[in-house]
Amino acid sequence: MSANVAAHAVDSRRAWLTVIAAFFASGVTLGTAYSFGAFFESMSEEFAAANGSTALIFGITTCLFFSLSIISGRMSDRFGPRVVLVAGAAALFIGLIATSRVQSLGLGYVTYGLGVGIAAACGYVPMVAVVGGWFEQHRAVAVGLAVAGIGVGTLVMSPVSAALIDRWGWRDTYVFFAVGGAGVMLACVPLVGRPPGDGSPQPSRFEDALRSAVFRRVALSALALGLALFVPFVFVGQYAKERGMGSVQAAVLVGVLGGSSVLSRVGFGSLVRRFGSFRLYRSCLIITTMSFLFWLAAGSSYAMLVLFTLTLGVGYGGFVALGPIVISDRMGVAGLGSILGLLYTAPGFGALVGTPTAGWLIDATGGYHWSIIWCFAAGSAAVALLTGLPVNKSGRLERASNARG
Repeated sequence: MSANVAAHAVDSRRAWLTVIAAFFASGVTLGTAYSFGAFFESMSEEFAAANGSTALIFGITTCLFFSLSIISGRMSDRFGPRVVLVAGAAALFIGLIATSRVQSLGLGYVTYGLGVGIAAACGYVPMVAVVGGWFEQHRAVAVGLAVAGIGVGTLVMSPVSAALIDRWGWRDTYVFFAVGGAGVMLACVPLVGRPPGDGSPQPSRFEDALRSAVFRRVALSALALGLALFVPFVFVGQYAKERGMGSVQAAVLVGVLGGSSVLSRVGFGSLVRRFGSFRLYRSCLIITTMSFLFWLAAGSSYAMLVLFTLTLGVGYGGFVALGPIVISDRMGVAGLGSILGLLYTAPGFGALVGTPTAGWLIDATGGYHWSIIWCFAAGSAAVALLTGLPVNKSGRLERASNARG
């Protein structure tokens, strides 16, 4: 692609088609993963499994989703995003169909973990990186709109999952999601393409990222946040059911979390120029951490649980939307897929440890008090790790002067 054509393509109408594709691809894959809480009770009862053991399915899935983003992000840089989307559609279909037929929880770790984990790794991080490469002037808003698909997917799919499970059971619901989700991902394939450039594969930036002290600190902070962030996706519905609320009403809580995250993804993206990406990013981690105090005080109040998930969604949505902007401000957009893949490995490992740990604390103590305190402590550590990073007057991380950042 010539320089003139490339310049015209950046921020063009063609660029916005990639936003649409990223919106739906991330929405269907992450919406499937984050609706797991609606399936939790049915699967736990059928396999006679403890909270910690059942939660491990979600932990494995989320860890694989984030860690495999290193590979899918690099694949997108090297082979283009269409190949990655097709691979994701196949993984989602095969994984969910296989999960609908498993006869043990252990096998579900493999079928669901690999199927949904690979699909989400293909449908989110590489697509966000592609969107970032297609925009300059409107990058923050475009990325915010793209990742808003996760919130919409969660908002829709969590209560829909609960309703379908009540009517058809959890196994048939996974079959429905397999067919519908794979179809949506395949429909996104024609809409995406390589970002403007000379058409050559993007360079790998793994070494640059690992050498950067700033990147390492941001990644460690994301790991700490991951210990807490994903616990409510699994357990807030169970918490509500144990206090007499219906399954759909309980699933709506995760939907509220997703819905409020949509507004914050778009809203924070539009505020970047005024307040700076890193300043907003840090504020979102503070909001996320403080939200757990609402859960701690909620008791049997559904209104307080709604307030908790609403607040958590605001912080979570900003964390997701602003992370790519914070990193691209520091390290540029060349090879962004590989950089983001490495970054998102951190919260993936946080989820792998955090959700089962919360489940085991619930099993051991017979309540949620200590698991919520665990989440608050992890979030506080995530905020503290961002202290002292090089921030310019506009509220962004200083651009790295060399590869070591």
